[in-house]
Amino acid sequence: MAQVSNCNQESQPLFLPPCITDHISSAIRNKQQRMERTTEWIFSLEIPSDVTVHAAGVPFSLHKFPLVSKSGYMRHVVLESGEVEKTVIVLPDVPGGSEGFELAAKFCYGIHFDVTPDNAATVRCVAEYLDMTEKYAANNLVQRSETYINEVALKTLPAAIAVLHNCESFLPIAEKVKLVSRCIDAIAFLSCKESRGQVAAATPASMSPLTDHHVVDWWTEDLAALRIDIFQRVLVAMMSRGFKHAALGPILTLYAQKSLCCLDTYGTGARKIEPQLAQEKRVVVETVTGLLPREKNAVSASFISMLLRASILVETTVACRVDLERRMGSQLGRAVLDDVLIPTYDSSSVDTLFDVDTLQRMVSCHLEFELRGSCADREHVGKLLESCIAEISSDPNLSVAKFVTLAEIIPDHYKVTEDGVYRAVDIYLKAHPTLSDLERKKVCGVMNCQRLSKEACAHAAQNDRLPVHTVVQVLFYEQQRLQSVISDNLVLVEAPTGNACSCSIDNLSAALEVASFRRENEALKLENLRLKKRLEDLEKRELVRYSGSGSGSSPVRNSTTQSPDKPGFLQRRSYINSMSKRLRWFYPFAPIGPAPGSASTTIANPKTWNRPRRTRRHSLS
Repeated sequence: MAQVSNCNQESQPLFLPPCITDHISSAIRNKQQRMERTTEWIFSLEIPSDVTVHAAGVPFSLHKFPLVSKSGYMRHVVLESGEVEKTVIVLPDVPGGSEGFELAAKFCYGIHFDVTPDNAATVRCVAEYLDMTEKYAANNLVQRSETYINEVALKTLPAAIAVLHNCESFLPIAEKVKLVSRCIDAIAFLSCKESRGQVAAATPASMSPLTDHHVVDWWTEDLAALRIDIFQRVLVAMMSRGFKHAALGPILTLYAQKSLCCLDTYGTGARKIEPQLAQEKRVVVETVTGLLPREKNAVSASFISMLLRASILVETTVACRVDLERRMGSQLGRAVLDDVLIPTYDSSSVDTLFDVDTLQRMVSCHLEFELRGSCADREHVGKLLESCIAEISSDPNLSVAKFVTLAEIIPDHYKVTEDGVYRAVDIYLKAHPTLSDLERKKVCGVMNCQRLSKEACAHAAQNDRLPVHTVVQVLFYEQQRLQSVISDNLVLVEAPTGNACSCSIDNLSAALEVASFRRENEALKLENLRLKKRLEDLEKRELVRYSGSGSGSSPVRNSTTQSPDKPGFLQRRSYINSMSKRLRWFYPFAPIGPAPGSASTTIANPKTWNRPRRTRRHSLS
């Protein structure tokens, strides 16, 4: 049985294909070679070392022969050290530190290790640093790493991005061996290839300005981990390869959100940032702003608002800030309230909680784009600005001049009614109760009372914060509007119709509506009379106050009975004159003159005096 078994084992390879047998034999030989190398490494450790290498502070006790047989740098250092028993070599700036040098030392001793996208840049740079080229050994570490990078790493997009990300730590050497430029070119080529393939597979119905948004989602996360200067070079290479500018929006949005997440751009009040951090974020904001596509709606209004807040916070250049304000002005039709309310970050300015000047510049840019023919949702923008002004109006530090300027930046053709402006005026008057009558009149002057709705008019008629002049104006315009509505309804009611039934129904509804309008008109008339009475009382009080303050006279003295045909200052009588006029009637020889209290005070001729007639029939005289 043993012989049969041996025969079967010996005859079994005869039935296998030659390719399989060659693969098996090659694998067996490689395994034997690795075992021999490992044995040599273990055996060499038992031999006393003759060189000590300090790589980034970590000591390695090694042997000269394996190192000088593969590394030109080690050969040069050992030859310069001379014939000494123990050579000490210090490598403070070796690429990859102690881990990178350990990979090179393993290669010198013949120990196998795997090259991956995560360590390919380290292996290539440390091989260049130690001069491990074909000059000193065949198939050396430089050649091995180059073969892997060109044939494996740069063939896929994730591997190329990983190698490029690791190159950031070895930039002087990585640039020298042109590893960074090769990775950037590979990423640009592969990304454009992926983009064109996805767009070609998409149906025409699914095409949109941001069609490439779903194409780059799976590798945008990897690009967001790059340094800002490398990231900029990648995007420039992508655009030169034909990548759509509009498709850069999602990439820039994700990168900026990750890079600027440490900045509190939505908080109010002054913010203090460390100078080094501010400088880093300033470079990010300026670079991302310069890379923004010029196509309309390529990025969202919220993203531009976030960049603008960060630009103000880290104090970027004026050109960067102006560019963001213009972009924000062009997208007010897609913005919300939080996008246009920019906090005040300047610690030296405590005037307002929100940046009013930035808002005014954004609106000016929006109006400029509208004049150029850019279509916008005027009603949405008008409501947005009204809500923004109402929010800013509650700030107790907002001056009257700034409020008036803010309220006047909204064009009339952006407002359906004046209710939004009235709401902002009411909030401002409530937040500033110490305003004078002149200031309240200026604040109310930004409002067109003729365009208020019915509900706003009803509220304004009972609003004690408004000046009397504004309330009277509101009631006057409301009364005019009601009269015009009533006259129009009466014309409709009196107009003949062909169908008697429908005419009666229409007349009944119109009559009911007219009756309701009449009741409202009467109520408004009463309110108007009440306000007029209030104005008259105020005028009388002012007249009494003015009269009392001049010439030292008292109000009681000025309130004497006056003649309607003479001015007041001619009709005043002293107390003695008044008493003489009254006592004159008790004098028995007094002439018959006008009755007491009459306007005439002329004394009759003594010749015409007659005795008064008796008015009592049973008098004793």
